[in-house]
Amino acid sequence: MTASVIDYDSPEPPYRQIAADVIRDIENGTLPVGRRVPSEAALMQVYGVARNTARHAVSYLRDQGYVFTKPQRGTYVAERAPAGPTDDA
Repeated sequence: MTASVIDYDSPEPPYRQIAADVIRDIENGTLPVGRRVPSEAALMQVYGVARNTARHAVSYLRDQGYVFTKPQRGTYVAERAPAGPTDDA
C-alpha cells in the first residue's frame, strides 16, 4: 500500500485522501481484484487517523464499487467494468 501523508489543510477530507490512495493502488494493479485491502486497523496505523476516519474511507470505497466486504473475512477489491465507451450499435 502506497501511503501518503494526510493533508489536513486540503479541502479533500482525510477519508477521501485515504480512499484515493487505495483507489490508486487498485487502478495501478498493486491491489488486484480479489485481494484483501488493508484493514481499518492497518489504515489507522499507516495514516495515523481515528477508527471512524478509516471506517469512513472503507465505506466510501464500498459505495463507489471499488471493494466489497465479506462479514468475518475482510474487505476485498471488487471486479469493476472497464471505464470507457460502450458499443451499443
